[in-house]
Amino acid sequence: MGFAPAPTAFADDTAPPDPGVQVDAAPVSDDAAPAAVVACGNFAQALDGAATYYGEFSDSFEGSNYNDPAVQSSNEVGRTALRQAAGVAMDSAGTPGLDPNVANPMRAWSADATKLLLKMALRIPGDSLNTTATEMNNDATAAQEACAAAGTHA
Repeated sequence: MGFAPAPTAFADDTAPPDPGVQVDAAPVSDDAAPAAVVACGNFAQALDGAATYYGEFSDSFEGSNYNDPAVQSSNEVGRTALRQAAGVAMDSAGTPGLDPNVANPMRAWSADATKLLLKMALRIPGDSLNTTATEMNNDATAAQEACAAAGTHA
């Protein structure tokens, strides 16, 4: 059983809003824990959204500074995406029946995403941002490995 995003209909088809990141469903093992399937699927979508919008901020910030209007705009959007993704990750980690081996790296990722968005809000320089982004990547890898061990994907 996999999850696929539902098609979205818009009233004004001449200027549809950005539908966000679309994630293709990945195969799931027949013996995957139902809680892991739900939590890992939601976590995967959170990762994709955060990666997209933080990546845009990171690209605009490289070789520039926080005074650049493009950086200011992508900083705000990136922080919003990280805040939303951190909430989804924490909710995913709290899925009833979820193995702590799957939940704990999701919680760690959520905490690091919150730390990163605070650093962005405080306009802390790039090296510190890179350190936190690396921590998030390590947490994401641990969560993805735990999801794979549970028979599903993230």
